[in-house]
Amino acid sequence: MIMRTVRNQPRTTREDLVNDLKAAGTIVTKKTIGNTLRREGLKSCSARKVPPLLKKAHVHARLKFANEHLNDSEDNWVKVLWSDETKMELFGINSTRRVWRRRNAAYYPKNTMPTVKHGGGNIMLWGCFSAKGTGQLHRIKGTMDGAMYRQILGENLLSSARALKMGRGWVFQHDNDPKHTAKATKEWLKKKHIKVLEWPSQSPDLNPIENLWRELKVRVAKRQPRNLNDLEKICKEEWDKIPPEMCANLVANYKKRSLKY
Repeated sequence: MIMRTVRNQPRTTREDLVNDLKAAGTIVTKKTIGNTLRREGLKSCSARKVPPLLKKAHVHARLKFANEHLNDSEDNWVKVLWSDETKMELFGINSTRRVWRRRNAAYYPKNTMPTVKHGGGNIMLWGCFSAKGTGQLHRIKGTMDGAMYRQILGENLLSSARALKMGRGWVFQHDNDPKHTAKATKEWLKKKHIKVLEWPSQSPDLNPIENLWRELKVRVAKRQPRNLNDLEKICKEEWDKIPPEMCANLVANYKKRSLKY
């Protein structure tokens, strides 16, 4: 009964199972339930957040990307400068839900949580990183359009590449947001001789920078910023403190963690 319930509803808690079994006439402790699930190869993990409503075309694009890059060497990924935007909440990281799952099953639909948009005190950030460490972190003020995005790249992208000693042949990664794929943005990148990694739509979970955003949010929450300017200052301080070894490890394990699930 325990295994059947958890297979159908991975978010079931040990307390839920205790109550279900009690209703069925069996008294079992939470510790026993935890031991039983672990013995069956399951462990309690934070539910991964993924974009909602993934269409078939998106699934096929993700599979195509994975198949095309599955045999790439680690050196290929070392040349990538990864980028993304994220929202930083003033009052700490969003609460997480835990699920019971097997190893390598993090992104099975039942084991994930759809991301949702919500208001509150927050700032938007653009950042980048490579296997050599974190690049620039930039606060986005107001609503970002294509012109602002190109300005952010102009002020932060090449300087980050130089600071991280990316060398010749480095590749820039950003997602398929309309501002990123706009004709003017493509022309700007081409004019600057910046090669861009082809990227499948609706695939933030394939970007290893998501792990750094999670790390940043945990670090920032511990410092309890008082206002939005304080939040920006702390974000930049903690971003710079993320060790290069963590960045190198994310890139070294990219194929195993992101392309084989």
